[in-house]
Formats: sequence, C-alpha cells, structure tokens
Amino acid sequence: MNWIKFLRQYGPIPRNDNMYDETIQRSARKHGIVPIEFEHPAYSKVIACFDKNSTSAPVSVILTGTAGDGKTYLCRQVWKQLKGDDKDWGSDNPYMCIQSHYPKAQNTYSPSDSSEHHRQFTIHFIRDLSGWAPQQGAEWESDKEELLQRFCKSLFDPESNEIFLIAANDGQLIESWRRLKDTEYVIKARKVFEDLLVEDRQEQPGVRLRFFNLSRGSSVELFDRAIKSFLDHLGWQESFKIKAGENEAFGPKCPIRHNYELLQSPLVESRLRSLLELCDHNGLHVPIRQILLLLTNALLGHPDVKDHLMVPADIPKILAAGSISKASLYNNIFGGNLSETRRQSITIFDYFDRFQIGYETSHRIDNILIFGDSHETLHTYFKQLVVDDQFYGADERYSTAKCQYIEGDDEDQDKGKDFLQLLIRQRRGLFFKIPKEVEDELNLWELTVFKFAGEYLSSVVDKLRNGGIVKRPILSRIVKGLNRIFTGMLVNSDREIFLATSGNYSQAKISRIFVDKISVDPNQGEKIILKYDSSTGRVILAVYLSPSIIEELVLDLIKYEFLSRIALEGALPTSFSKECYEGILAFKSKLLAAYERRQIQDGASMSANLELKILTLSEEGFPMDRFIEVIQ
Repeated sequence: MNWIKFLRQYGPIPRNDNMYDETIQRSARKHGIVPIEFEHPAYSKVIACFDKNSTSAPVSVILTGTAGDGKTYLCRQVWKQLKGDDKDWGSDNPYMCIQSHYPKAQNTYSPSDSSEHHRQFTIHFIRDLSGWAPQQGAEWESDKEELLQRFCKSLFDPESNEIFLIAANDGQLIESWRRLKDTEYVIKARKVFEDLLVEDRQEQPGVRLRFFNLSRGSSVELFDRAIKSFLDHLGWQESFKIKAGENEAFGPKCPIRHNYELLQSPLVESRLRSLLELCDHNGLHVPIRQILLLLTNALLGHPDVKDHLMVPADIPKILAAGSISKASLYNNIFGGNLSETRRQSITIFDYFDRFQIGYETSHRIDNILIFGDSHETLHTYFKQLVVDDQFYGADERYSTAKCQYIEGDDEDQDKGKDFLQLLIRQRRGLFFKIPKEVEDELNLWELTVFKFAGEYLSSVVDKLRNGGIVKRPILSRIVKGLNRIFTGMLVNSDREIFLATSGNYSQAKISRIFVDKISVDPNQGEKIILKYDSSTGRVILAVYLSPSIIEELVLDLIKYEFLSRIALEGALPTSFSKECYEGILAFKSKLLAAYERRQIQDGASMSANLELKILTLSEEGFPMDRFIEVIQ
C-alpha cells in the first residue's frame, strides 16, 4: 500500500512549495516508487538550448511562470542531460554549476587543429531564484550580485563562455532585477525581460537567451498528459493485485477503487477536461502541480480522515460508519472534502468554484433529484442518474433527508440545510453523469454559471480550431449583445455594429448620438468575423472598418457568456464582474478611434455646421436615427 501513501504527497497536504519537486523525489526514493512523470510540453525546446549535437552554440534560458509549472523539473532534466551528479542535485542548494564542452562552428577553427574543435562553457543553474535572492529589503550578497551582473553581460557578449539556466516565479524575476545595481547590461537585460513578458515571445534578435513563460501554456494539454500518466502508473496495477475482502481497501466496496474506475470513464474525463479547457479560455492557467493535486484529491478525498485524504487503513472504518458517499469523486473534484478556508487557498478549487457547479441548477434538474422517484416522466432519469449509482447516488442518508425536507416546516431549518448540502453533491454528480446524448435535453450547462459554455466549446472553439466557420446566428447574437452595451438600449439589430456616444463620454451607460455603423457582412472593406489564434489558443472577434483598419477583441468565455445573456435576456447579469462590462466599453472606444482614423484616411471633409444623429428605437427594437443640425 506504499503507492497510496506516496500518492498523498501530490494532494492538498502541508508542504514546502519551494522544494516541491525535491520533496516528491525524496518521497519516491523512500517508498521505492517511480514518481508520476511525463514529458513537459516545453521539454524539447528547453533541452535543445543545451544540445551538444546542435549546430548552434548553447544559449541561456529563463524559466518563469506560476508555482508548480514544472520549472524545477525542467532544470533537473537539463542537469541530467549534461551528466550532472544526482547527489549534487539532491542537495537543498538553489545554485550549482557544471562544465560542459560544445563543438565550435566549423568556420571558427582550423580542421588541422583538433584541440580547437570544442569550446568549454560553464553552465550556471539557479533553480529557485526565490531561495537564492535576498529577502525583500535586504542587500544583495556581493558574490551573488556579481554573478547576475556577469549573466546580464553574457546575454550580449557572443564570446562569453558562461551560460545560465534561471527559474523564477511570475513577478519575482523583474522584482529581483529591479533591485540589482543599475549597470549598462543590467538595464539592457531588464528591458529584454519586460519586452519578452509583455509581447509573449521567447527570444529577441542579438540576445543569447531563450525565455519560456510556462504559465502561458495550455492547461488542457497538461491535463491530457497528466491524467494518462496518473492512471497508467504501475502503482495502481500493484494495488489491484491484492486480493482484498469485501470491506477492505481495493475490495468491491472500496471508494478509492471506485473513484479510480470513475476517473477512467471517458465521460468523466471529458467533462473534467472541458472544465480545464474553459479555464484556459477564461485566462486562468492551471499548473501541473495543481492538476496532480486535483486528480489525487478526486480519488482519495474524504472529509472524516486525516488530511482529508484516505489511506487503505481508513476503508474498513468508512464502510463501518456508512460514510462512503462522503468520498464522492464528483464532490472531491471541487474540493468538497476540504474546509472552506483550505479550499479557497488552493488555485484549482478557486478556479472551479467560479463555475458554481452544485449551486447553479434548473427546475428540471432539481425536480429529477427531489421528485424523480415518484414522477412518471422523470423516474427514468432518476433511476439512471441517481438510483443506479450504488456508491454516490440516493443512499439512505439522502432519501431520509429528502423526505424530511419535503415534509418539513419552517422549524426544520437545520434539517433543510443538511439536505441542501446533499443536493449540492448530487448536482455535481449529475454534471459528470448526464450522458452526451441527452446533454441538450437536460440542459447540462445550466448546472454552471456559464449557460453557453458547451456551445462555446463545440460550436465556436472546436469549429474555428478545425478550420470551420461559426454559424451566423451565434455571430448575430454577439453583435446584438455588443449593440446593447454600446448604446445602452435594447437594440435588436444584429446585421451591423452601431457606434454611438453620449456626446462627451464614449463609455457612458446610455449613448444616443449616432456615429456610424459597421456591416457584419462584407461591404466596401467592412466585415465582422470570429477567428481562432492558434498561437495563443484564443477566440478573436475581428471588426474590419477597412482592409487596413482592424480592431480585435479576445472573446473569452466570460465575454461570450456576458454578450449572449445581454442579447437574449436584455439585462446585465449580476454574476458577471463590472470589469467585463468595462472591457466591452473599452473595445467600443477602440472602434471609435479606428473610425476616426478611417475618416482621416478617406479624407472626409468637415461641415461648417455640426450635424448630429440621435438614435431612437422602433417598436421592434431596431435603431432609427434622426438629424439634428447645430448651427455654429
């Protein structure tokens, strides 16, 4: 059972995050177990920077990103590639170096002089900048500052024989460099780092550096690699070889075994993958460490055991107590086994909480869960989705609490609260159990705050990524939502974008002074399209005012949901931030500025008298404009 004890190291237990990779490696050696590993998406590009078979000289590398993005892992892979000593790597020292020989380019040596065929480099590793740099407010140690000064110079000196690999969390890199003494090369290096971060690029001409911001990577790509390695680990096969009794670990009633089998289900995996993909489309990056934490907690979570993570010895006690339903994978995926304070402190559960799965619902879903056992038309769904789930469905505790809730009165508020908590778990279960063929019929995504998330993934992201075109009704809905925000009126037009202002403030809530309109269909250089940026994985709304004047809006999930709700419901959803609303108005300001550029480009003449067009709406909600002439 060493595998489960080792697996807990990946879960939400207290640890020193700065030494996470080293902690896992030490624990793996202690238990005699191979850790969960898979090739990082950036692995080949990082290793190539130090490849001795390359025709190019090695270059320095900076790895940045959030905690748990795999920076230390990649440093260790480079160290192994350069034949570094495992004992040196196993120390707690954040700095180490190694000597390595690289072949010179053929035009830099004489073929008759073999001693000149290779060039020796000193490769410096700073695998944890936070553990190496001084604390905030403290002075740099002279030798450490001098080394970073040499690093800065080496970036611009092709003759330098020093190469660096530096790993630093987001924000830490720039902050550390701001605290270095301003020299010519420090200032130049600082500017390079800032430019590469802002522009999301990996290199700059003339600079001997490759810059990898791992937090810009795809969370869903990491998930695809992580879950395969997680489920295929030999530790599971060894565990399942144990001939367990009915009430023992890995027996037929064991929740760990059942959660493992659920996670292997294509339906559960695809729904979990969708949530990770939607995080990407909301600009929420999930690092490797958090994905492994999620998977571990999903399988081992239970609120009544030590650290809220099960070990084999817990299983007989859980079965005897009749609390097997508390080990539900569906609830654990959202950190339901943890305290609220602990859950809120963990990135992945904070991100998943934003979907509000378990708290959002529909009348039909709740009718299935509450009245489905006795309802003629809903009984089939209740049996399939609840009753047939012998582990996490309608157990005796749920059935009793449901009856008390239905038959109770205002004095039974505590009992009502208990049932509502159980109802949250069941809703979460339905999100992972509703079959694909009835997703639309049961409105699966109404179980989340993002009602249009399913459509966004299948009809927008997947369609564009595969080279298709988004259906016109979807684009029309987005345009209609934009018009309602831009004007502050219940506009029903979806064939043009209407630009309007309040006269002196483009971001006013109500804008009635008509400026111009931009055609959705191609018309004299104007058009509005949805496209996919493969380099960033983002959906883009592109508005063409002319072939050369184009403004773009990143149409992430939040904006898509926001504009769709505005178009269909006409009201500002309270569940969406003011920031989203202001972001749409900022895009309107960009369109107004682009309109002015087009006017200048077209050489439009200014009239002596000022003519204003005031927007009004017809009974059907279509904009009409009427002239008002202002004589100056």
